[in-house]
Amino acid sequence: MLRNRQALIPYLLLVAALAGGLLWHEGEMVPGLGKSVIIGQADVGGPFHLIDHNGKPVSDTAFRGRAMLIYFGYSFCPDVCPTTLGVMAQALDRLGPERARRIVPIFITIDPERDTPKVLAEYMKAFGPSFVGLTGSAAAIADAEKKYRVYAVKKPLPSSSGSGGAYGMDHSSVLYLMGPNGKLVNFYDEAISPDDLAKDLRQKL
Repeated sequence: MLRNRQALIPYLLLVAALAGGLLWHEGEMVPGLGKSVIIGQADVGGPFHLIDHNGKPVSDTAFRGRAMLIYFGYSFCPDVCPTTLGVMAQALDRLGPERARRIVPIFITIDPERDTPKVLAEYMKAFGPSFVGLTGSAAAIADAEKKYRVYAVKKPLPSSSGSGGAYGMDHSSVLYLMGPNGKLVNFYDEAISPDDLAKDLRQKL
């Protein structure tokens, strides 16, 4: 019984963090976000069918046997997204080549309208050759967002900025560690340091 209770702790924390708006940036807290997570079953994640930054169809099963470190964001994000991807890259460097090969760092766009495979291919270069950028149809991205309990909404930029109809994206900001079997292992917020992330990845994998 104690072991079962301990196993629930990460998922209880995930629900509390999402519902409390702790894993969030660029927008207001969304009441109730994360309440659909099924406690004890870790109903976070699931199958996806997307397009990688080389323009090839890819599903979650392509990464079986290795862990996935997944972040949802968009390439036009001015601050938190590139910073978080940079933390991922630094953490993997700290693990060393052998351990790092066990983990696939994955960036799933929430802005498929602008984040084409060509755009993602260029964007991924800034973070390292092991990074995989994923895009797809609006429906495929929405399906992945739903399964990972991601909140994302388009927000027009103020006309006074001279943006000419440009927009940003409000979205939740969570790093998901999925095990070699595709199941949730842990989650991290955007404030985690490269050292702390690397330490936890060593412990978990």
